[in-house]
Amino acid sequence: MIENGWETSAAAWIADMGEHGDFGRRYVLDPIMLPRALALKPKNALDVGCGEGRFCRMLGAHGIAATGVDPTAALIAHAREAEAQVAYIEAPAEQLPFDDASFDLVVSYLALIDIPDYRAGIAEMARVLKPGGALLIASLNGFNTAGTETGWLRDARGELLCYPVDHYLDERAFWTEWRGIRIVNHHRPLQAYMQVLIGEGLQLKHFEEPAPIHGAPEPKAERYRRAPWFLVMEWAKPR
Repeated sequence: MIENGWETSAAAWIADMGEHGDFGRRYVLDPIMLPRALALKPKNALDVGCGEGRFCRMLGAHGIAATGVDPTAALIAHAREAEAQVAYIEAPAEQLPFDDASFDLVVSYLALIDIPDYRAGIAEMARVLKPGGALLIASLNGFNTAGTETGWLRDARGELLCYPVDHYLDERAFWTEWRGIRIVNHHRPLQAYMQVLIGEGLQLKHFEEPAPIHGAPEPKAERYRRAPWFLVMEWAKPR
């Protein structure tokens, strides 16, 4: 496997996530992802790129038979220790070890940016999804990842000026680092993902670029409102 920083960053990642997730998960994405998943009333669900297993545990707490898949051994080991009732499997998104049409719901929660071959990863997610099922995606917005290498521009006083976007159409991998975590992420323009999802015959049912919920801690919430940090999509597989 190509070095991507995940094994060496696993302990720092687990500590950073905790049980409630980081700011973006807790105050922006969870309030959308969990209700949308529950509204679909799936009997079983697959979380592709499940990491330390936090969202699988959330699904399991609502009676959904959840399975988590991740290629990072240290994260899978932690997930198994945290919740023995959820099935966790060490495997890459590009080679899911499941039969066709195995799951009512497939989740990709901030995982697409970590998958080297996103075309193969999306094809596998579509393959294991049952007809009539849903693929629920949360991802970093391309306007975010197109500026990650530069980060926020600040004035002489250190105040935020703007979040620059450059080379948006150029797909690329880059190293990113924060709070002891150092991993490889991938930037792709939105059209790259959309073209593959449409090509797999999936139908878009929901799309949004969410802002933090009311009551999210400031001043961080303001930063997430100034730039389109995330996107959420729900795709259906025709019967």
